[in-house]
Amino acid sequence: MSIKVRDICKMYGQQAALSHATFEVKQGQVVGFLGANGAGKSTMMKILAGFIPPTSGEALVNDISVTQHPLTTKKMVGYLPEHNPLYLDMYIAEYLSFVAALYDLDKTVVPKNVQKVMDITGLLPEKTKKIGQLSKGYRQRVGLAQALVHNPQVLILDEPTSGLDPNQLTEIRQLIANVGKEKTVMLSTHIMQEVEALCNHIVIVDKGKIVANDTPQNVQKRAMSANFAPIEVELLKPVDVSLWQTNFAERVESLSNNILLVYAKSNEDIRPHIFNFVVQQGWTLLGMKQQESHLEDVFRTLTTHS
Repeated sequence: MSIKVRDICKMYGQQAALSHATFEVKQGQVVGFLGANGAGKSTMMKILAGFIPPTSGEALVNDISVTQHPLTTKKMVGYLPEHNPLYLDMYIAEYLSFVAALYDLDKTVVPKNVQKVMDITGLLPEKTKKIGQLSKGYRQRVGLAQALVHNPQVLILDEPTSGLDPNQLTEIRQLIANVGKEKTVMLSTHIMQEVEALCNHIVIVDKGKIVANDTPQNVQKRAMSANFAPIEVELLKPVDVSLWQTNFAERVESLSNNILLVYAKSNEDIRPHIFNFVVQQGWTLLGMKQQESHLEDVFRTLTTHS
């Protein structure tokens, strides 16, 4: 199963939530869909899940159009929305059976499917409880279970770890990693460690436009060549970062008493500018080097300068 997005646009009045977005999620990939708040992530996921139509363009699941054959593609996709909607007065198995019925599953396979997804998502110890009695982490497991109950080959997860504590984060990430071994997964997140731990491909969207579409490793390599990573500057004596009022630095952070991190405003090599600035200030420069680029730096740069 795969996802293909071709020149998707989504307009809300005069506001473009998505602008000519094109990318592909291949079978067996775990793809991180990244972007700042309001970038268009949830809009794209709702389109792929068949909840809202695009204004123009085409979305395909397993080469079948989401807009032309919505019922067919919905049966292929498991969807967990950002705000996990649950019936709190229902018991876990009762709710999962209800969801399975919505997908028109054969009644003879529903109990087996429900038992299987409860086992996969670690819900069996809580099976006698109503959903309203569960913690945030276990409610998120129920959300994942409902996305899996009809055994889809494509999972679309919108901020699946939002609001979880560190222990719950680890558990849900491991669950997604295990599911990703057998299914195509597309997930949105703001957490770069999550992307590094789970994803073998990333798509970054900024203001509705795709600004990166590659493996995390390749995006980081290109970021290094484009000087997205900060320059580490070592001075003989400490200086106040507020003195760095320049036209080439987006911001300056203090790493230690006399070591600073200087972030470029553009993708040019700013080391000559740093050298000249330090000389003009009468400071003594001991050394400078470009730090290794991290996904967080790449994300910040792509979603700031695009």
